[in-house]
Amino acid sequence: MPTPHEKLAQALTALQSLQKSGHRVIQSSELSRLHRERLLEHGFLQEVMKGWLISTSAQAHDGDSTPWYASFWEFCSRYCNARFGDDWHLSPERSVMLLAENTVIPSQVVVYSTKGTNHDVKLLFGTSLYDLKQANMPDPADVIVRDGLRLFSPSAALVRIPETFFARQPIETQTVLAGLRDASDLLRFLLSGGNSVKAGVVAGALRHIGRGELADEILKTMKAAGYDTRESDPFQAAQVLAGLSPVVPPIVGRIQAVWKSMRDVVVENFPQAPGLPRDKRAYLELVAGIYQSEAYPSLSIEGYRLTTALIEKVQQGRRT
Repeated sequence: MPTPHEKLAQALTALQSLQKSGHRVIQSSELSRLHRERLLEHGFLQEVMKGWLISTSAQAHDGDSTPWYASFWEFCSRYCNARFGDDWHLSPERSVMLLAENTVIPSQVVVYSTKGTNHDVKLLFGTSLYDLKQANMPDPADVIVRDGLRLFSPSAALVRIPETFFARQPIETQTVLAGLRDASDLLRFLLSGGNSVKAGVVAGALRHIGRGELADEILKTMKAAGYDTRESDPFQAAQVLAGLSPVVPPIVGRIQAVWKSMRDVVVENFPQAPGLPRDKRAYLELVAGIYQSEAYPSLSIEGYRLTTALIEKVQQGRRT
C-alpha cells in the first residue's frame, strides 16, 4: 500500500504533466479528486473559484498574491474559453494596454460576450471578472488572439478608444501607434464607419509621435472620400515621446517610451556608484544569504513548475 508521501508524489506527477503543456491554471476536472485534495492540502494548488485552481509552491505564505497575479491573464483566457468559446473579447482600452505590453493586473477586467450575464465573478485578492452581455460580436477580422486573450487588433482598438484615453495612457497609445506599418488598416475602419472626427484625432496622434506621413495619408484619403476631417492632437504638450522607433515589437516600443518618460527623474535620483566592495568574502556571504529569499518570488513570477527532482524527494519522504 502506498505511503502518504508516495501518494503525494503521484499527485505531483499528475500536476507536472499538466504543467508541461504550459498550464499554470488548472480546471478541477483535469485532476482526480484525491490528487486535487492532496495538492491543495500540501500547498501545491490554490483554489481561485469553484472548478478552477492555480499551481503554486508549498513555500508560499498565506496571503501571498504572487502566484495569482502571475496566473491572472492565463486564468482569464482559459475561463472565458471554457465558458464562452470564441464568443468573447476584451475592451478596446484593455486591448491597447496589452498590445503595448502593459500587463498590470486590473482590479476588474470586463469581458464582452453575447453569452454574458452582466455578472461580476469574484476572484482572488479583490480582483474580479465582469461578463458584460453585448448584442453582437465584432467582425472576426477585427479581433486577434494574443497569449490566449481575444483582443481588438491595433487599428481596430485605436479607432474605438475614446479621445481621452490617448492622454490618460500616453505610453501605451504611442507604443501601439509607433508599431503600425502603414495607414491602410486604420483607413479601412475610419472609412467604413464614416468617422471623420476620430480620423482627425488619430492623424493628430500620429503626427505627435513623428509619423506625419501617415497622418497626411489619413487626412488626404478622408478628404478624397468627401469627409471634412480636422486634425486634433489628443495628447498634452508635455506628453512627447519623440524618437520612438517605428515598426518595432511592442515590448521594445514600451521600454523606449517608459525610458524616455522617466529618464530625467532616474538620472536626478540615481545614487553614486558604490564601487567594488572592500570585503569580498562578506559581500559574497551577503549574496548567498539573500539568494534563497529571492528565488521563490522569481520562480512565482515566471510560473512555479514542478521538477522531477522535487517529486523524487517527496516520494522518499523529503521536502528539502
